[in-house]
Amino acid sequence: MSNSKLESSLVLIKPDALKNSLTGYILSQFSHFHTGLRFAALKVVAVNHSLAEEHYAEHKGKFFYDSLLEYIRGFLHYPDMPAKRRVIAIIYQGINAIRIIRDICGATNPHDARWQKPGCIRALGTVIPLYDEKGIFIGNRSDNLIHASANPQDAEREIKLWFLPNDIPPMMRHFPTEESKDYFYYKNKTISSKYTPDSFCFIGPGEIVWESDMKVLQQLTKGQKQDYSTNAVIAKYLINKEPEQV
Repeated sequence: MSNSKLESSLVLIKPDALKNSLTGYILSQFSHFHTGLRFAALKVVAVNHSLAEEHYAEHKGKFFYDSLLEYIRGFLHYPDMPAKRRVIAIIYQGINAIRIIRDICGATNPHDARWQKPGCIRALGTVIPLYDEKGIFIGNRSDNLIHASANPQDAEREIKLWFLPNDIPPMMRHFPTEESKDYFYYKNKTISSKYTPDSFCFIGPGEIVWESDMKVLQQLTKGQKQDYSTNAVIAKYLINKEPEQV
């Protein structure tokens, strides 16, 4: 029996790759001609703090966490050029997409990538030493040019974090959706089903949303334990909003 499986994977072309003009090279590595993979969605994203926190939630509390947030938000590579702080977020789809993409990317650490698979994408990355406020070395951060989902569970979480259902053609949505019957508002890191002055509506009746997100919002309004944070729900709706709204 074949182990081939149709999968979706998130790929992020990070600020260091953009600064080094590697976008065309990276896209060529994943082309349909070479891999059999196809685009399901693509967007240019100014990464807000909520999105960065949720994307790297597994690393919270680690010595490199704060630096990682600044890295993915573009502050480290474009400190004086806010307009250039962005990533390119892509959903690729195809048979065994996750394994194919990660093979092309190489190891997470660029030093390992160069040793294990010369010529892979991350072999072009760098390892940055980090120091505490006293100037004492505390470890390294990998500036590895690209993110790729590690497994199907991560792919689902990440795709739902970076993309709305309507960002993806209907026939290419791998995860369940539903139509909202209610209004939901956001203000000052708080989500509510009731309007308050200066809040903005991010979901209204008739809008298509991820089924799992709607479940979390319903749990919130009923005061029930949530399957995951509401920050993970709202982060995608804050993408490319004006800075004062983020």
